[in-house]
Amino acid sequence: MSTVPPGTPCWADLATPDLDDARRFYPELFGWTGRVAPEPEAGGYTVFLLGGRAVAGVGPPAIPDQVPIWSTYIATDDADLVAGRVERAGGQVVVPPFEVFDRGRMAVFADPAGASFSVWQPMAMAGGEVFNVPGAMSWNELVTPDPEGAKVFYELVFGWQPDEQEVGSMTYTGWRLGARIVAGMMPPLADDFPDDLPAYWTVYFAVADADAAAARAAELGGTILVPPRDVPAGRFAALRDPQGALFSVIDLGDAAA
Repeated sequence: MSTVPPGTPCWADLATPDLDDARRFYPELFGWTGRVAPEPEAGGYTVFLLGGRAVAGVGPPAIPDQVPIWSTYIATDDADLVAGRVERAGGQVVVPPFEVFDRGRMAVFADPAGASFSVWQPMAMAGGEVFNVPGAMSWNELVTPDPEGAKVFYELVFGWQPDEQEVGSMTYTGWRLGARIVAGMMPPLADDFPDDLPAYWTVYFAVADADAAAARAAELGGTILVPPRDVPAGRFAALRDPQGALFSVIDLGDAAA
């Protein structure tokens, strides 16, 4: 898969103060290899590869005191147009659109509840080249205390329509773009997540065995935030890497097809 349609998650990358440790941790967890950008201005930005195909990236933080964080990128054919929509919808343009060498054009935004996300307007680099297989990005999910506000905001920005279903005592929202569900949304689970977490987007990576992946992450210096559990889509666990960046793993089972 070399491209994804506009309005669909197409890339994820990690901002972290310890590039060397990220280049150790994630390849040992997911079987990735790394390709470091040759430009000195890139600060050692590394594209992670799975079987030679791009799946995710890692680079230094944009500001010195930025907490380590995985970012979700939504594909677009006009980053400037999205920036205008974000402002009109009540969000914040954190980093205005700019060109990343010859690879593409990106921008960083925050929704009204404070969840940050990015857009990617491809040029030489389309984004991720493989999805929904073990070791690749498989899902992107907004966790927010204001689902109703998010429904209004993301429809105005990306044209997403909420597709709600009851999961136990919780209402889970799928973001529908045309015929496809492209991402999800849920309220915070107070018994699972720290109270100090604001609204945020989380990235899920597919694995062959969620229990084994969570145990391996802990062996490598990470933390199990939510132990492996079954959900309608498969079996998942929420983890932190050694620097504290939150991400999730999920064994999709037959659902990956």
